[in-house]
Order: sequence, then C-alpha cells, then structure tokens
Amino acid sequence: MPSTLNESTDPYCLRPGEATELLHGHPWRRFVALGDSVVEGMCEPTPGYPDVQWVDRVAAELAAVRPELAYRNLGRRGLRAHQVRATQLAPALAFAPDLALVVCGGNDAFHRAYDAEAVDAELTAMIAALHDGGADVITVGMFDVSHSPAVPEHVRPALGERMRRLSAHTATLAERLRTIHVHLTDHPLTADPTLYSTDGRHGSARSDAIATAQTLRTLSTHRPLRGRPR
Repeated sequence: MPSTLNESTDPYCLRPGEATELLHGHPWRRFVALGDSVVEGMCEPTPGYPDVQWVDRVAAELAAVRPELAYRNLGRRGLRAHQVRATQLAPALAFAPDLALVVCGGNDAFHRAYDAEAVDAELTAMIAALHDGGADVITVGMFDVSHSPAVPEHVRPALGERMRRLSAHTATLAERLRTIHVHLTDHPLTADPTLYSTDGRHGSARSDAIATAQTLRTLSTHRPLRGRPR
C-alpha cells in the first residue's frame, strides 16, 4: 500500500459527503449491535485512517443524519455464536431496536470442529426474534482473515475454507430470512495484508473504514424495500 494512501484517497472508502447522501432521510431511531470481537471493536490502528471501529462508525453516521438515534453495542470478544445468543439477545430485544446488526460465528470457525449448521441455528434464532420485535437486521459475510500475514501458512487453507463456508451459510440465511446483507468476503481487497491486524484474528482500521463504506452503501440500497410499519 503506498505510504500516501489514507481514507480520503482510498478508492474503497467513503467519499466526502457520501455518507450523508446515502443515509439522507433514513428511518432508524434505535440501533443495536450483537456479536463477538468484530462488533465490540478490535481493529488495529492504521496510519491515515481514524482509530474508530466499524460499528461505532456506522452508528455515528446514522446519528449524523438523525441526531436522536439511540445506539447500544453489546459485542464482546471471544464469544461463540451460542454465547452471543444466550447473553445478548434478551438485552437487545429489551432495547426495542428498529435496526440491529448481528455478527458471530467467526470464533466457531476458528476451530477445526466448526459446526456450520449449529451456527446457522443460532443466527436464525437471533434474526427471527429481532424481526419479530420489529427490527430490520443487518448480517455480514466478513473479510477472510486466513489471508492475514500473521496466520501461519500451514493453517491458511483449512481456516480459509471454514471462513468462506461461514460466509456462504450466512449469505444463504440472509436471502431466506430477508436481512440486509453486507458481503465483504469477496471484496477486491480481501487478500490484501493491510486489512488485517498483527494478531491474525482481527482487522485493521483500514478494513473497518472499508467495511463502514460497504455497510452504508448496502443500507442505502435496501432502504426502499423496507415495508415494516413503525
């Protein structure tokens, strides 16, 4: 990555004023995020990019358009999918969101015993409950962290296969359950080492900036399809 590249010149990030254009008139008033460390925010600083994690950035852009937006981030590092549902779904529903983001399963996929169907069941339960509570739900197919330079070479093929399986399963669920799905796994930069942290498990501030752009663009394209009464 050229040393002069930063968020304002990065072609994969938001252009000046783009967020306001994308979110103009958005209807959401209560935004909650459920998940693991990706949601909590574990991005590694990158020169030229704000040291603000992805979900907080999305919330800030939503609030810039609708200042009365209420936001709660329930994400906690290290949790597997069943733990996210067990500890976060009830408080998320109690918050009465009209927009919810759910990201989990990555910690499951880091294990060789990853059970895709079990993770699917946990995601389905959370999405269905949030929908029943009146929320639009964002799901995400994350960047493939097996491309991180910190991941040992001999681990990469199997880890990458599990990460792509998690992403594919999540995309299938998203289509069936009609979520707002942000697909990052096949992003043109998914194999770019600048997107990943030195711990081999998380992203960099650049990846969070790119994920923010993709999330807002996806929200914008899906908003006209929303028909749930408020």
